[in-house]
Amino acid sequence: MGTMDELIDPAVVGRLRAALSAVAPTLDLSALAQAESSVGGRRLRQGVDLVRDAMLSDLPGGFAAVERIVLDALDEPRFAGWLIWPTTEVVAARALETGAAEDFDAAMALLARLTVGLTGEFAIRDLLIARPERGLAIMQTWTGHDNEHVRRLATEGSRAYLPWAKRVPWLLAHPGATRGILDATYRDPSDYVRRSAANHLNDLSRVDAAVVLDTAADWAAAPDANTPRVLRHGLRTLVKRADPAALALLGFEGGALRVSRPQLSSEIVPLGGSLAITATVENLGETDAMVAIDYSVGFQRADGSMRPKTFKLGSRRIAPGDVATVTKVYSFRPITTRTYYPGPHFVTVQANGVLSPRADFAIERTHQGATP
Repeated sequence: MGTMDELIDPAVVGRLRAALSAVAPTLDLSALAQAESSVGGRRLRQGVDLVRDAMLSDLPGGFAAVERIVLDALDEPRFAGWLIWPTTEVVAARALETGAAEDFDAAMALLARLTVGLTGEFAIRDLLIARPERGLAIMQTWTGHDNEHVRRLATEGSRAYLPWAKRVPWLLAHPGATRGILDATYRDPSDYVRRSAANHLNDLSRVDAAVVLDTAADWAAAPDANTPRVLRHGLRTLVKRADPAALALLGFEGGALRVSRPQLSSEIVPLGGSLAITATVENLGETDAMVAIDYSVGFQRADGSMRPKTFKLGSRRIAPGDVATVTKVYSFRPITTRTYYPGPHFVTVQANGVLSPRADFAIERTHQGATP
């Protein structure tokens, strides 16, 4: 498989054009043909937009006509895979053009069918922006669907901060509105759905921690065998913030702790190199402590400011008077999700919210010698 940007390529667009031609032979698909010849080399989102706009140009106006073509295409073997993404956005766009409630409902139902082949989570955002309460009511019914992909569309499509997707301002203003969907899915038989519910809950940590904690407490009071894992994943941001209620829900107890200043393998790290971090956590209390341990790296940003990012180190049970030693090697090798800049950085370690003194180091750019 190639890069993400190659998922919508000329072959995919050609397959879409062939599938549409098979179910609607009289269609003039000239815009889609042009998209097929020009989609190569574009970013994934650009490719989706190009194909969506070509389909909107080529397909007939009105929602009903597009719905009929897409329903027929579902039986066409070539209509599968990544070509479904731009198709879902066409469905949403045509439904919103009419503004009719019946077209909205029909589009939601069609997205539920299309999501089985790939996903409808991005297109559904436009529908939620237009009619959030109506959309959520329909998605609530999906939580009991036989297909796990449809159940996941309910949890994933309504996330506050769904990656790659448009924000739905109404969801941010009403963080408790999706509680019914979450309560119906946190014990779902599919790990695929449960993990989505946990990610959804974690998203809400950025909006309203009280909603997250109330939800998690109710889940903890009515668990199944998978609930502890769901809670760990759903509360991870609050745990990194050392929220005492979140820590208690996960069984982390013991605040009489002392965390040493991290010992670093070097005060100067070359760009692309790595740094070994070692710290100790001492239980000063009189009972066992169950401890969640995280570390933060204060990263230099392009504008010269510093922003810490917290990472999980693990958990330990520490007896009274005992000391636990934790180690981590962090690599500054270039990655697509983070750019490293030369300059001052720092590391801290925390245990159940008890923070260590910070240890400072610097990233230096390496200079390759000239080749003779």
